[in-house]
Amino acid sequence: MNYPYLMKEMLDDELYRHCLYTAEAAASLAKCYGIDSENAYLTGMVHDYGKRYSAQELLGKAEELGLSLDPITRRQGKLLHAPVGAALLEKELKISDAEILEAVACHTTGRSSMTLFEKIIYLADKIEKSRQFEGIEKIRRTAYTNLEQALIAVIDAAIGSVLSRGLLLHPRSVEFRNSLLMEIEEQD
Repeated sequence: MNYPYLMKEMLDDELYRHCLYTAEAAASLAKCYGIDSENAYLTGMVHDYGKRYSAQELLGKAEELGLSLDPITRRQGKLLHAPVGAALLEKELKISDAEILEAVACHTTGRSSMTLFEKIIYLADKIEKSRQFEGIEKIRRTAYTNLEQALIAVIDAAIGSVLSRGLLLHPRSVEFRNSLLMEIEEQD
């Protein structure tokens, strides 16, 4: 299946470019860290498959699919696209690779004990070339030399953004950050 073409047809130009740039960043990071760059590219390309729907539509799809959603994901519409998107990829596009589906499902909040593949997809989504926020250039450089440090910087920025906007902070983001810190501590 031609996933780039499919995504281009489904998404608006800005979101399509974001997916394309995420795919490119994911493949590049995967090569750097010695994992499957083709799967990383594919996952980056389809990671926002669920974003074409409104929060209300995503809630409906979650119910149709029988997804169990925690109260915070249910209330924060922006978080819904990840788990619903993963389920839709499996149902509609017949993607059955658990590694891809898990990476899509956790690319917004992260989670404790993420795999290397999941970390790469999470990071690629946050540092792709159209993203702009304070410190992004340093994080992009760090991503190729110290994955965990780049992830900590990204999750800190994400948590700071959530808090500054007065939004609900998902506990999985805190768990992700803490698990990264513990991994770094164990490496020392």
